[in-house]
Amino acid sequence: MSVPIEPVVGLLPGLLDLPFRDGYVSSVIYVSLYVSLTAVALSTLFSVPVAVLIGFSEFPGKGFVKSVVNTGMGFPSVVVGLVVLFAVSNQGPLGSLNLVFTREAMIMSQFVLATPPITAISLAAVSGVDDGVRDAARALGGTRLDAALVVLKEARYGIATAILAGFGRAISEVGSVLIVGGNITGADGISKTRTLTTAIQLEARQGQYETAMILGAVLVVLVLTVNAVVVHFGDGGVNR
Repeated sequence: MSVPIEPVVGLLPGLLDLPFRDGYVSSVIYVSLYVSLTAVALSTLFSVPVAVLIGFSEFPGKGFVKSVVNTGMGFPSVVVGLVVLFAVSNQGPLGSLNLVFTREAMIMSQFVLATPPITAISLAAVSGVDDGVRDAARALGGTRLDAALVVLKEARYGIATAILAGFGRAISEVGSVLIVGGNITGADGISKTRTLTTAIQLEARQGQYETAMILGAVLVVLVLTVNAVVVHFGDGGVNR
């Protein structure tokens, strides 16, 4: 699932007047959105079907599986970063792909971090749908897939909340993306793997607190914008 990032970045021309090299802020925003939105999109495609499968199935150890998913919501991000870094290193199973300090490696780490909250909250939303909805779909001759689609429709607002939670964890991540991405910019100052969060960390460490606050404000605006868009579509779906 590809997400057009350039139009979003183009909506922020005023950022070029900030105390940064030309193109620096827009490139950092682009990398942040590209990595986070891609990771969340992939995680959603994986997590929602898993949540539906768990919610519709009865099997021994179901409670344990739910506990594992919920525990994953608090998994340390630096540990995820280390595991992904090892996986893509020369000694790791994905070493031949040359993914060390790339955006793809950052997407992998954010995918791992976003999947538990999206799965757990989606599972709670699916499980919260009244059993009568599922029974009615089957009574009308619907297949198991039809019943699942009806439940998903009823649980869509909760699933939207799950996606927001996953995006919030991904876009605000520092430790894992710093480890697997390297916080790299080119000689021209354009970001290669630097995100807003790692840029804020760098500026604060150098004592440039005003600059860090500006980047922090940009990050907050981006998060609120994405949240508003998702909530808008969620509310529209509920009203229909």
